[in-house]
Amino acid sequence: MKITDVCFSYGEKSVLEHFSLELPDTGVTALAGPSGCGKTTLLRILGGLETPLAGTLDTPPAHRTAFLFQENRLLPGLPAAEQIRLVLPPGGDPLPWLKAVGLSEEAKTPPDELSGGMQRRVALARCVAYGRVIDLFLMDEPFTGIDPGRARSLMDFLRSLGVPVLCTAHDAETLELADRVIRLVGPPLSPAATPRSAASARTF
Repeated sequence: MKITDVCFSYGEKSVLEHFSLELPDTGVTALAGPSGCGKTTLLRILGGLETPLAGTLDTPPAHRTAFLFQENRLLPGLPAAEQIRLVLPPGGDPLPWLKAVGLSEEAKTPPDELSGGMQRRVALARCVAYGRVIDLFLMDEPFTGIDPGRARSLMDFLRSLGVPVLCTAHDAETLELADRVIRLVGPPLSPAATPRSAASARTF
């Protein structure tokens, strides 16, 4: 996957300025950098939520990506199992997805009765459940509020999906668990080091 000469700004603030980066197409890659440097904006561009002013994206198209936002965006009052059932095909079973994130016992529990870390795991399970026909997972701070031991098992679960995962992270635990880390600075966003790696191109 490759990003070439991408430009993006919010008004007069330049966030990406002829930004280029080659991304691995396997495993879990973490984007590390200070808050406000442009990591989330880059994810949003890759997910089709923002349109760059210029540049080329040789990455899976937006309809073949699944996005986990920083906010959990769970529906109030809806039990955990039903949160996931919303993204499944008719008759789909949400319980295996809850089991995968260690929440089998909370299937009937609404978000306001779950801890912050549990809510985050429901959101993560929903994202992955949606990704049954997905070529790329984009995850913004996926392990917020989740203890390191649980994060380790979740990282193993993400690897088992066989789909590349690109996530933002700032905590040392997530960076240590990722298959590789790309360190960024900005704005405007710039790679501190570019990894080596190998989807039709999108030009803007």
